[in-house]
This record gives sequence, structure tokens and C-alpha cells, in this order.
Amino acid sequence: MPRSCCSGHDGFHLVANVENLSSSRRLRWAKRPQLEPDEQGRVRHVAEPLDDTDERILAALSDDGRLSMRSLAEQLHISRANAYARVERLRTSGVIRGFRADIDPVAAGMGTSAYVTLNVDQADWRDVRRQLEELPGVAHIALVGGEFDVVLLVRARDNADLRHVVLDRIQSFKGVTSTRTLLVFEEPTPKHPGLWRSTDVGARDGQRDR
Repeated sequence: MPRSCCSGHDGFHLVANVENLSSSRRLRWAKRPQLEPDEQGRVRHVAEPLDDTDERILAALSDDGRLSMRSLAEQLHISRANAYARVERLRTSGVIRGFRADIDPVAAGMGTSAYVTLNVDQADWRDVRRQLEELPGVAHIALVGGEFDVVLLVRARDNADLRHVVLDRIQSFKGVTSTRTLLVFEEPTPKHPGLWRSTDVGARDGQRDR
């Protein structure tokens, strides 16, 4: 029987390194499955290099996805037509996947977060992935190399809700051989939360693309 949790003297319940469906040995994959196209036929790679203006557009939209095309053009010192054409190209090529609200999970009632690692039989990976994609509370799924096969970010209302997601749902998926749960204590907010935080928008003098 997998253990569910342990509690410290402060009464805070920790879910940590306790779920283990495979006590005899850890199953490994001979190779990783190949990346597949998404619903629009796009594969997850950049088809062509991004230039300086593309990177500045991504930085600006990462900081504020509600920027109007006029404001974006003014901020980057390019024409609105150029800004529109570039954003459209970045969107249709799959670099920009969408514009979404940045939600605070705690403020939204999801006060418990954890990274959950999985070991999965290779033959069952696609079925496991589909089930994970449909599972409420799973905020991120990554197929990784190393000791584990999959890493998840799970958001839950509380520890009981997290326990249900991991022990009752994920561990019931055919092909999941073991799991490990790492409770998140704190998530510091980066000063520049956008993907392109190293790009200083508008700071590169002499690189104006009109």
C-alpha cells in the first residue's frame, strides 16, 4: 500500500516521496516517443530564427498581452502594419500560441500546488498523456529525460484534494508504474515573468525596424 502523507510537528501535512506503485524495480524506457504535430499540424519547434524585432514583440506581449497594435508599434518604434504582420506571422507559425489571463492560483482558490513525477511504460505513454490532459488541476505536463519520465504541475484546493488527484486518479492510469509528489511551499513571482525576460524592450538603440 502506498503511503499518503506525513505530517510535521507544526501540523502542516506534507506529501513527499511516498507514492510508489513499483516496489520491485523502476521501469525505464529504451527511447522517448517522437514529438507529434498539434491539431493544426504544427510541431513544437521554431521554423526560422527570430530577429531582434520579433524578440522585442514577444517580450512586450509577455509582459502585457492586452497591448493594442498601436501601443505595441509605438513601444517598439515600428509601424502598425509591421507590428500586425509580425504578430500574425508569430501566431500562425505557432510561436505565439494564444493570449491568456495570468491567474493567481491561490487567489482563485487553488491553495495547494505540487510537482508530481511519474514513471510510465513507454507503450502506454500516449494514453496516459491524453488522460493527464483531461485531468482537472494539471497545469503543466512535461516529458523529460533522466530519473523520471514525466513531470506535472498540479494545482489543488487543499492537501486532501491533491491526495485525491495523485492517489485516486493518476495512480489508477494504466501504464503509470510509480509517482513522487513534491509539495510547493512558495512560488516567488519573477520581476519579469515573460518568457523573454532577458530582452530589454526598446533598449537597443540603432535597431529600429520601420
